[in-house]
This record gives sequence, structure tokens and C-alpha cells, in this order.
Amino acid sequence: MSNRCHFLYLVGSLHKGGQERQLELLLRSLDRERYRPAVAVWNYRARDLYLPMLRALDVPVYPVSNGRTRVSKVVALRRLVNTLAPAIVHSYAFYTNVAASLGVMGTRAIAVGSVRSAFEWAKTAAGPVLGRLSARWPRAQIFNSFAAAEEARRAKGMFRPRRIAVVANGLDFDRFPKLGCAGDGRAEIVGVGYLLPVKSWDRLLLAALLLKQRRLDFNIRITGDGPLQQQLEQRARDLNVTEQVQFVPHTDDVPGLLARASFLVHTSMSEGRPNSVMEAMAAGRAVVATSVGDVPRLIDEGVTGFLVPVNDEAILAERMATLIADRALCRRMGSAGRMKAEREFSPDRLVSETLAAYRDAGWQDVSIGGHVSSLNPYASSRLPPLGGR
Repeated sequence: MSNRCHFLYLVGSLHKGGQERQLELLLRSLDRERYRPAVAVWNYRARDLYLPMLRALDVPVYPVSNGRTRVSKVVALRRLVNTLAPAIVHSYAFYTNVAASLGVMGTRAIAVGSVRSAFEWAKTAAGPVLGRLSARWPRAQIFNSFAAAEEARRAKGMFRPRRIAVVANGLDFDRFPKLGCAGDGRAEIVGVGYLLPVKSWDRLLLAALLLKQRRLDFNIRITGDGPLQQQLEQRARDLNVTEQVQFVPHTDDVPGLLARASFLVHTSMSEGRPNSVMEAMAAGRAVVATSVGDVPRLIDEGVTGFLVPVNDEAILAERMATLIADRALCRRMGSAGRMKAEREFSPDRLVSETLAAYRDAGWQDVSIGGHVSSLNPYASSRLPPLGGR
């Protein structure tokens, strides 16, 4: 069978993370016989979490290059694009956006970029040169949050996309069956995410100290890996909250983690549309979260959870104390969150809005009866995939 594909997804890695989870959900929900998707991995590692999942979907996976320089990787990507002849090359990581643009030069393929966090934060995090280039190219980019899209629309200067589409994250509800209500005993509180400065876990530690001083009965589990683990563990010791706060490794069993939780806390100082908040809602759990990115679109204040200002641990602790003391309110908020998640986070919406964004970028669906007509006249050779067909 031909190795040609219709959609080629360029992803930074297939490690554990929100964007990888969203890509896997999109590919699982997409009509793969019709669109024949493939994945190119910028930083390929054979043991990455999502590689076997994509193989199980029969989606071919290609390492972009074993080279260490960006130039060698761009050359390898251009070769791959010429071989696979995709109609769309969709960069699923912000820092690979400009690479996708360079990869389609000289072909009829359309490059589409991604912004999966706050726009200016993404530019800064990618570095002064790569950040600006990836903010401008490709000219069509998909944002996963309305807040970030509006930030890009207001941005001044030339380093911003021309076409902006918003495709909000989706959820796999098969992973999140309706859970029973959390118990009334000790409040089990969870935080899920990388241990990075932008997540502001130190604020949650300060809130834990305030709750301890009020002699409330609670336990906090911060689940995730990252470079700040030792620093945060030391901070917990300094604050004398190690009996109330535990750091546990990343887990793929987020539904199981939430099943044991009373509610979720999210303390990030910058966000797009956080998966952990959506997953807590799908699990029927109340959420206390900082009012950043699209979080105010997810959380209905006082109905599905509480919104708190960034870097205000006093208000954060107060809202957490409310849910610790009033478990009935906690359960009502969780039920309301589940109903909202069912209305708004479906995989079908993720697929339909993604395809609509491709059309807005200039794509025309030329697949007929499951067979794809190549739009790339430069395809010449064939490449064996690492997984899939």
C-alpha cells in the first residue's frame, strides 16, 4: 500500500503531556481510512508513552531525523513531505511551527501551526528568534483557547499569524465514566501537571500551610514530573507541610486518580485550555483554579468550581477551605461540571472543528471513497514507517 498520507502531524515528542494526549484523541476519532494520517516526531524516542498508542491505531510514525541541528531536521522533514505528499502538514507543537512552513516550501501542501498556551508566553518560552518565527509562520494557526487567540489578534508587529482558528481540546469520555461521589472523611485534593515554574505549585504549598493553620483535615497529592521536584519538596519541608502534601510521579491513570479525589486544584499562572481542569469536570469533580487562559470559560464561578486570582494564596486557601468544609457543595459542583463537560468536550467536535480550520487555511477535501488524491507533484520515493501500515 502507498505510504502517502493526507494529513501529516508534526509533533515535538510522543512523551507524556497534554498536546500528545490531544493528538492521540484526534487521530483515534478521525476517519483514518479516509484521511490516512501520519505523524512525524521532531525529537523521537523509542520508549515514549504515545508511540505504542499510535501504532495501535495503525498510524505510521516517522522520526524526523537523528541529526542534532534544526537545519538537518528541516531538511529531513522536507524529504518526508516530498515522500508522503500530504495535503496538510499540521505542526502540533508551537516550536515546530516554522519547521512545518519550511517543510512544505516547493510543494502544494498547506502548513498549519499550533498555539497551545498563552500566545506571548509561547513566544517567550521558545526563545527570541524561534518564538517570533513560529508566531508568524505558518500563516494559518490553530489555537486551543479563545483567550490566546484574542491575545494574538491584539498583538502588534509582524510576528503573529494571519489566519487564526480556535479548536478547543476534547475528551475521551470512555476513560471518564460517571464516578460516584467523593467521600466525606478527609478531603483528598489533587493537582495534576508538570513541575514547572509556570504551574506555580509553590502557591499551593503556601495555601496548604494556611489550611493547616486552620486545623482542617485534608491531604494534597501533586501528580507530575519536572525539573522543580526537588525544589518543591524542599519548600514543603521548609513550610512543614510534608504530612499534608505528597509529590507522586506522573500517572496515566488520571481517571483513577480523580476517582479518589474530593476536588482538583489548578494554580498555573499562564494557560491555554488545561486538560487537567477538563478531566476533573468529566470525572464529576469540583475545581478551584486560577483565572487564566480559557479557565473562566471552563469553570462557572460558584457552579462548577471557584476561580481565584493568580498568586493569591489567601483566596486560594479560602476557596479550598469552603470545599473541605462543605462536601455537599463539592458534590453539586462536580455534577454540574460533568454535565457541562458532556455538552462541550466531545471528540466529534474536536474533529469537525479541526477539519473546518484546515478548510479555512485553504484545504479542499479531495478524498474519494477512502482513497486520497495526492496534491504534491514532488513525491518520489517511499519510506517505511516505524508503526502503522
